Amino acid sequence: MAPTREVLSWADFGVAVRDLAHAVYDSGYRPDLLLGIARGGLFPAGALGYALGIKNIHIMNVEFYTDVEERLPLPIVLPPVPQEVDLNEKSVLVVDDVADTGGTLKLVRDFCAGHVRDIRTVVLYEKPHSLVKCEYVWKHTDKWIAFPWSSDPPLVEGAVQDN
Repeated sequence: MAPTREVLSWADFGVAVRDLAHAVYDSGYRPDLLLGIARGGLFPAGALGYALGIKNIHIMNVEFYTDVEERLPLPIVLPPVPQEVDLNEKSVLVVDDVADTGGTLKLVRDFCAGHVRDIRTVVLYEKPHSLVKCEYVWKHTDKWIAFPWSSDPPLVEGAVQDN
């Protein structure tokens, strides 16, 4: 029997992003840039960029998950790596789809430490065991999440599907 999953539809994604944008805006936080964690954080980062009127979006590619509930021992940063000068003295909002173990978010926060003026995190979902407690969370869950952008299998033969 397959484990119960949290399913996010495209419609719910739209609601989630607007809710998160309101939470960020209502908190008074005004980030200079968004730092989206690829791949799952690309969709929320782009949508939040539009909702918050932020055009300055950077990407940090971190590999951790290799398959459904399978991960590397530690997350690793893949090139290209953001230039620290682009982050220097900025208020940064780190965006990802989920804070599962929190390892990826911790790696990105540690990378930014000492360079940025201020850093906060926003995710669609946060799991109870995450090392990082995000400032902005749409929903808490302990289930595996099926995201609309990664639910269908890849078209490329031999490609690994994340969920």
